[in-house]
Amino acid sequence: MKLVEFGPDDAVHFEAFLALTVETFAVDCPWEPPRTAYRQRRYMEHSWEGEPGRWFVAYEGADPVGIAVIDASEYDNLEMAWFTLRVAPGSRGRGHGAEILRALEGLAEEMGRPLLGMDGFDTAATRAFAASAGYDLKSAEIRRMQVVEDVPDPAPIRDEALERASDYELVRIEGYCPDDLLPALVDLTAAINDAPIDDLEWEDEVYSPERVRAYERAQIESGFRFRRVVARHRRTGELAGHTVVVVDAEQPAYAEQHDTSVVRAHRGHRLGLLLKADMLLWLAENEPQVERIYTNNAESNRHMIAVNDRLGYRPMGRILEFQRRVR
Repeated sequence: MKLVEFGPDDAVHFEAFLALTVETFAVDCPWEPPRTAYRQRRYMEHSWEGEPGRWFVAYEGADPVGIAVIDASEYDNLEMAWFTLRVAPGSRGRGHGAEILRALEGLAEEMGRPLLGMDGFDTAATRAFAASAGYDLKSAEIRRMQVVEDVPDPAPIRDEALERASDYELVRIEGYCPDDLLPALVDLTAAINDAPIDDLEWEDEVYSPERVRAYERAQIESGFRFRRVVARHRRTGELAGHTVVVVDAEQPAYAEQHDTSVVRAHRGHRLGLLLKADMLLWLAENEPQVERIYTNNAESNRHMIAVNDRLGYRPMGRILEFQRRVR
């Protein structure tokens, strides 16, 4: 087996990667939006916040049998490399996953990354594969989907939350945030570090104005329409919480819920529910074609899960996260 690294302009390997991604999605997570060449290329170019990963196709002879990605941030967690690894459904059980993983581990060693992580949907095969490779289960996330036509009316939910949050006003921001809000938005974004990480070995993420801008730029230049709702304390002007949703401009029936976080000093006012309910009303006004919204939550994040349940999200899959430290 040969593992080939490629870029978004390497047409042959790109097409092989995309075709195998579509094939594995159909088996492992058929609820996900269709993966298109446009979406694949944009993510390879921009990733989550402007730090493109390393992309690979595994071949047995001329046949693609697996795909892999290495993500490693230069912002923080400088010891960690995170692997995404998928084997073609028709090629599973033949040792390809183990071969790919060994190759990825060798590359991570060359990168100076001794803390290794990977994830997969919760199946007996996923658990057995991770255990055989020496990776420990550290956390679990739930992939959720909201079918918009089935969502309870968000207006009374927002009004109910406002009764506890009358000291706050909501600010809707489309696209890049204004420069004058950027410094406060850095602290607001960093509030996500309070979200549960269970047993993962994971340092707090370090935010700066440049990193916040890089995230916005990566999303917008990837062809997403970017919307953020911010809660601002009326008396002090402090930014207390925010929520972000991006709508896929290529496939505008699909949207993704990104971070929702509230600064510690402003918790206890139902701001999370308020922000997300207002976002749904905004989407209904300006993106009425959106049919499905997706999000991930740590299984232990009971507060946000309760909010999502109230807003009609339903679980689709359980994602297990594993780590191994090699030195």
